[in-house]
This record gives sequence, C-alpha cells and structure tokens, in this order.
Amino acid sequence: MSNLTIESLTCEYHNYLLGSDVATPRFSWMLATGNRRGVVQVAYQLQLKKQEDDYSAPVWDTGRCESDQSLHCMYEGPALETRQSYRFRVKAWDTAGNESPWSDEGKLELGLKSSEWQANWITPEATVIPVDSEAAFLLRKGFNLRSDIVVGRVYVTAAGIYELYLNGNKVSEDLFAPGWTSYHHRIQVQTYDVTNDLKAGGNGIGVMIADGWYRGGLGFDGRNYRYGDQRAALVQLHVRYSDGTEEVIASDATWKSVTGPVLYSNIYHGETYDARLERIGWTEPLFDDASWEAVQTVDLGYERLVAQENWRNAVTEVLSPVSTFITPAGDHVLDFGQNMVGRVSFRVNAPTGTIITMQHAEVLDADGNIYFGNLRTAKQAVSYVARGGETEEYAPHFTFMGFRYVKVTGYPLLNNHLPLEAFKGEVIHSDMKESGYFECSDERVNQLQRNIKWGQRGNFLDLPTDCPQRDERLGWTGDAQVFISTALFNYQGAPFFTKWLRDLKAEQHEDGGVPYVIPDIVGGSSSAAWGDAAVICPWTVYQYYGDVRLLGEQFESMKKWVEYIRAQGENEFMWNTGFHFGDWLALDAKENSYIGSTPTSLIATAYFAYSTRIVRDAAQVLGRSNEADRYGRLYEQVRQAFQDEFVTKMGRIASPTQTAHVLALVFDLVDDQVKKRVAADLNNLIVENDYHLSTGFVGTPYLCFALSDNGYHTTAVRLLLQESYPGWLYSVSKGATTIWEHWDSVKPDGSFWSDDMNSFNHYAYGAIGDWMYKCVAGLNMSPSVPGFKRTRIEPLFGSTKLSFAKAGHHSMYGLVESGWRLTGDRMEVEVRIPGNTTAEIVLVGAKIADTTENGVTLDQTEGIESITENENHLLIVVGSGSYRFHYCADGLFRESYDAKTKLVEILMDEKATAIIREHAPNLLEGALVNIAKPLSLEQIGDNTMMRVSSHKLARIVEELAAL
Repeated sequence: MSNLTIESLTCEYHNYLLGSDVATPRFSWMLATGNRRGVVQVAYQLQLKKQEDDYSAPVWDTGRCESDQSLHCMYEGPALETRQSYRFRVKAWDTAGNESPWSDEGKLELGLKSSEWQANWITPEATVIPVDSEAAFLLRKGFNLRSDIVVGRVYVTAAGIYELYLNGNKVSEDLFAPGWTSYHHRIQVQTYDVTNDLKAGGNGIGVMIADGWYRGGLGFDGRNYRYGDQRAALVQLHVRYSDGTEEVIASDATWKSVTGPVLYSNIYHGETYDARLERIGWTEPLFDDASWEAVQTVDLGYERLVAQENWRNAVTEVLSPVSTFITPAGDHVLDFGQNMVGRVSFRVNAPTGTIITMQHAEVLDADGNIYFGNLRTAKQAVSYVARGGETEEYAPHFTFMGFRYVKVTGYPLLNNHLPLEAFKGEVIHSDMKESGYFECSDERVNQLQRNIKWGQRGNFLDLPTDCPQRDERLGWTGDAQVFISTALFNYQGAPFFTKWLRDLKAEQHEDGGVPYVIPDIVGGSSSAAWGDAAVICPWTVYQYYGDVRLLGEQFESMKKWVEYIRAQGENEFMWNTGFHFGDWLALDAKENSYIGSTPTSLIATAYFAYSTRIVRDAAQVLGRSNEADRYGRLYEQVRQAFQDEFVTKMGRIASPTQTAHVLALVFDLVDDQVKKRVAADLNNLIVENDYHLSTGFVGTPYLCFALSDNGYHTTAVRLLLQESYPGWLYSVSKGATTIWEHWDSVKPDGSFWSDDMNSFNHYAYGAIGDWMYKCVAGLNMSPSVPGFKRTRIEPLFGSTKLSFAKAGHHSMYGLVESGWRLTGDRMEVEVRIPGNTTAEIVLVGAKIADTTENGVTLDQTEGIESITENENHLLIVVGSGSYRFHYCADGLFRESYDAKTKLVEILMDEKATAIIREHAPNLLEGALVNIAKPLSLEQIGDNTMMRVSSHKLARIVEELAAL
C-alpha cells in the first residue's frame, strides 16, 4: 500500500456534480498519509476526460504541476460541453518523494444553457382547475422510446414545489425542489440521471406541484406574500441512443392535467391528503388519461434559471417516538424525545373514509397539555383520509413542521393508546455533511452542543431561517451572520451559503441596502448587524474553505453595503440614523421593548468599522490593492470616530452595557491601553450581575470571546456553566433539546414567554459554539491562512470545573482535532493535523524542559518545525500528523492563587481589615474561614458561609491592593 493516497476528490464541493452551470469548475482533494508526520504535497496531476473515452486521450491534463495547492484548483482546459458527462482524477507527490496512485474518479456534467431549452412552462387550463385551487395538481405525458437507450437526463423546475415521477417511481428522494430562492431573480433547475428508469417502448412521466414558498402566502402579521398567482412546471427529458441520436420529451400543450389526493398543502399550515383520490399508476406507461384535462403554456421565460447550487433537501434521519401518553386534557400525544423539523410518517389499516389528524407542537405547558400558542397563525396540522381495505403508508409531501410532540386524533387505538411502532419522525433539512464535533467533561455542555446542532439542522432547510414552526420561517440576515461560523464548523455549508448569498446579492438594493430577510418577502431593509451579513458571511465562508471565487463574486455586494452605511450618517464616519434592531432581545431592554439598552448608533458604528475592515481584508485577498488602501483608511477613520463618540477621556465605554464593551473589544475599536480597562470593566459588569449575561443577539455571540481573549477566560467559562437564568445551561436544565429564542422561553415556574414571539428552535444563541470550539477546545484556523491550511491550536484553561475538552472539524484538507485533559497536576494536549497543512500549537503554562510528546523530549520529536518558549506558554509549529503533549499544570491556575495570596496580605494589614469590617463585616468571617484552603476568589465567593457575593469581595481586594 502506498504511503500517500488521495481521498475525497471533489468538484465544486461534490464528488458527482450533475447539471452544473459552472463553466470553469474547481477541484479539491485530501492527502491520506497514514501515520507519517510533516507530509506536504509538492506536485499534482489532474486529468479530465469524456466518459466514453479513456485517459490516454484526456480533454485536459495538467501534467505534473509543481504546487502544494490541493484546494480549488481551477479547470483550464477547452470549454466544457453542456450535457456531456466527464470523469476526472488526480494524483500527487510529496516532499519525501512518494507518488500516490490515481484517485477514485469524480464525475462532472454541465446542464442546459438557456438557448437549449425546448420545453414550455405548463399549468392546467384555468377553466378546468381554477388558478386559486389549493389542491396540488398532476401533470403527465406518455411517450415511446427505442430499445438502444444509452443516456437519460431530465431537467426540471417549477413555479411552486414539485415531485417528479417516471414509470411509476419517484425519480429522486429530494424534497421541496426547486428550493426557495429569490424567485423574481433566480429559480434553480434540478438535473437527474434517469438512464436506468427508462425502458424501450411505452414510458410515462409525471409531475405533482404544490404552492410551496412560491404561492404559499408567506410572512407574519397577515402579509400573505406570493411570488405569483399561477403554479407551473418546466420539464425537459433528453434520451440519447447508441447511434448518437437524441430524442427530447418536453413539457408542452400535449401534456394532461388533473388534481390528485393532496387537497391542500402549505408550508405553515400543513397538508390535507385524501387517499381515496389517489390516481393509481398515473405515471405508468399504460395509464389511461383520456379523462384528464388539457394544459396551457405560460410565459415565465428562461432567463431566471440557474443550476442547483445548494445541497438538496432530504430526510436525513428517522426517529421513533419514545412514548405516547394521554394529556390531562384527554389528548393522545406522541413524544419523539427531540425537538426536530420534518414530518411524521405512519402506517394504518382503517376503514374507508377514516380521518386521521396530526397537530405538531414543540412543548407541553405547565399542566402537561400540548402547547400550540407560540405557533401564532401557523397550524402545522396534517389530515389524512384513509383509502381503506389494506395497510396504507403516508408521509406529507409538501410541508414540514417544527415539533417534538404530536397530537393524534382518529387513529385506531391499541389498548386505548397509539401504537408507537406505527409512527416515525422523519428529520428533514438540506443534506449537509456533518463536519464538526465537540465534547467535554460536563454533560450539560455536551447537551448544549447537541442542541446547537439540532437547532442548525432544523433551521437549515434550504436557507438559514430564524425558526421552523410559526408563521415566519424566514432567512433573517442578522441571525445568519452571528451563527455562520458555528454553522460551518458543524456542517459543510459552502454550497448552502453560496446559494443564499447569491440571493442576497440579487435582492440588494441599488443604493446598497440589504433586506432584513433573504429571500425578501418582508420589505424592510438595512439594519446594522443584519445588513452586515452581506460582508460577514462571504468572508466567513472564505475563512473556512478558502473560497476566493465566492469572495470575488460577492465583493461588489460587500462594498455596496459599506458605501450604503457611509451615506447614512450625519458624519460619514459614523452611523447614527435610521431604524436598527439593536441588541435584539437583550435583557437590559426597556419595558415593552425588544431592543436592548446599548445605543443603536454605537452598534451601527461598531459594525460599520467591522465590515469596513473585512472589505479591506477581502480586497487584499483579491489583489485589489487600491481598494484595500481605500477601505483601510476608511476603517481607521470610523474606528477613530467610534472612540471620539463612545470612549471617554478616561478610557471607559460611555454606554455601561455588556454589549457595548463586547463590541469595542472584539471589533478592536479601542487601543491596547484602553482595551485592558474596557476588558476589566466588562468583567466587572458580569461579576456584578452575579456571573450572568444581559446581552442580546448582537452581544451574545462575542461575549465569551471578549472575556477569554482579554485575560478573563475563567469568567467566560463560568458564564458557560451558569445554570440559572439567564444562561446557556438554563434551557438545558429545563429539558431543552434545541436552542431557544429567549433565555427564558420557559420561565422557572413553567409558564411561557409571550405567544407572539417564543420559538423553541432558534439557533442564534447557539453561536456560543464558536467560542467553545476555538477557546475551550482550542481549535481555530490561522487568521492569515484560510481553510485550515494552517491551524491554530490554543486551548485555554482557568477553571477546574472542566477537566477535559475536545473538538474536531473535517476541513477541506481532512480531519483536524484539538483536545486536552487535566489529570492531577499533569496536562495532556492531543492534536491531529491533516496532510498538506501545518499548525501553530500554543501550550499555555508549559516549559520546554517539562514538556514531552508521546514520552519523548521536544528536541527529539519528529514533525516539529520550531519551538519558542515565552513567559507563560510554548509556541510549537508542527507539520501534519498526530501529537500528544504532556506537561505540568501547576502554573495554569497561578492567577487564582496569586489572588488568594493578595487577600492574605490584605487581611494581615490592620487598616485593611478595619475598612472591610466597616463596609462589609460579614466578608471578614468568610474570608478567614477560607484562607487556609487552596481556593480562588471565585471559589471563596461560592462558600455557603459567605453572605455577600464574591464580586464584592473581589472589588474590595482590588481597591485595597494599593494600601
């Protein structure tokens, strides 16, 4: 077996890219290196050929290309033909002289060009099936083929959402195609390989179409938004024969139409299905459609058509209910044990006409009854009418629900209970590959991580939605930008965000303003932190995947947003006008307001600076030096304006909120000397709030970063582990299985937040995951090299409440991992670095003399490129491979012991003890009780004998330190 092999060869993130419209695709691969360390690619060779040819006469052959590039290598051969199937492969050489065998093949095929469309958009005759009919309609055509079929491809899309059938079978497991895009600008086309579904002689093809997002009446507060009044389908089937001739079956006026069993289907409200109305065999070749009605063609054009960009939507997991019970109100309810998004399928044998209904909800109320209040007007209800006579199976076709609990009526009971084995919960979302994990010694935090991932799965159904259950389910830009880094760590999201960002760019206003939601069905636009998704999201995709092409595509959109901001303020370097959501849902909001106390002008100007800095950095990546200089100057000017307006002469943030301090620190808006004071003030704000946060959507994602990056990691960990309200573990303590919209969606007494806005599946606060992976587990990318080409490993310690943590991410280069474990006074740090990459490893508190790697001194360790010993850490640069470091952990908690030592010194001073006795006499007793114990101030404050919280003791210690 070779010491070097190729894994995971992809083209535009897919192993099989079918129906693409990318004329110059890019290829990426991973190096599998076994147990070897320090493996670097020095050359590669890519070949691409037509499917019917062999590699002796390729369309494109790079030859041996001297390069370490293994991501996004661009095709540079002759123009690729549409509808031509290609195969590609790669091999590589490394610095040790190893040559890999050729990789497994990948597949690539371009779809139709606009000029190649022959099909017409078709819909039922309005005189037969009224345009306003709520029923899903069926379209079909029978046709004959020769026997020597070689290739079959069908290209299909719809104004609405559809299912495609051929010869009695559903062509694909895809759901809700063509997906939700900005339909006024872009409609995706799906391509399917149907070669094996076709047969000589008679064939039948059919499409079932429902309203979906296109005509489903979207939006809250009665908006009832529709992209059009008329559903329609566009289908074009190409059949190639062995002699090279081709036949095309296209949607046109010869097709037939009728309604079917889906009498009603709506994204928000559910589905009504009457199995008695099923058209048995309606896509079979010999089906008699003489009674079906004519269709008409409609002119929807081809100019908006784009190839499928996102991962397709599919059932990704099937759950069984964990219990069934009867509520105090007498309802029969299924519990799936997990708040999920998808649908319930079931089997039933019931008399003809039996009506079975299912109503979906996320939680039970304090009395144990199923709770629908937070759905607002959304019904989330499914109604099924049995055909009778035999066992029937059903799953809703064109709707999805957010739920854990399902109220069922009409289903035949077994011993007065619902039979659990008859029901399944089918989890539906964009079929992203899982790419990240996190675990630690605290099971509550592990549950939090599971909640983060389930929240992402539930809200990444074709686009990043705010919630999956109520009458909203929209692509809120602010939610997406605060969560995107966490999202991309946990799941492969490049195609997902590529599609969504292209919609954002398409809907961006001429003046650069960005709608609140993408696709835009709400109408409002351009709030700080929401519109900044135009800048932050493409930059984050670039950081995770090194995707320079997408960054280049979005760069004008990014610039337009910054220029929009620049034109808004009364001062061109501040943004102090217009409506903003501010620190949405912050706990320091005024009564009857959702907007936190942090001034919106401070938030807007902070984001102005942050987005400008990103645009500067993006310009540098893209080689646009003039624009990099221009936006670099603008950034400095906005940063100075922020300081002039919001930082006092004494170096304090003028707004005394946690979020104001967080933004100043994380967006680097204050200079180093001031930064120390701002960080100390932030820490004090947390401590004075008894180690609770008060931040909202804007401040929360960055809060723990602001603390950990500025010397207060112990405070950040304590915030994470805070189980009382408000905190991340409060919802976990209440049994949550996803992230909540509010810190207290369920209050301590079991009552609920207001029905008008109370989602139990709202991923935004799950952005804490980004900090858990990067700071607790220590797994981060180098800020100067994207895509984990150079990883930064730097786990932070400071609280013995966590004894181990580990995270892993499947990067474009392979699996990268970072983990640590504290055993007694020894620290173990274990890392894994994929081939063709390097890593900077920071071992906090380590010394060269005391550190070993797998029992070997560092100077004898293979794979280490350099070692630098600093005052409080080691910096070790390594090549690829797995490493395990051990060193003494005593120094990791020195700051806590130093604080205790300072306390001892103060208590020995008579003047100091007199001051304490005067201002807080009960502190003295508690401090003396604990003084002989090896405890930090934090732990002293936790002692049950203390009747004053630890932050007051800490403040007194700080003030008396000068004595």
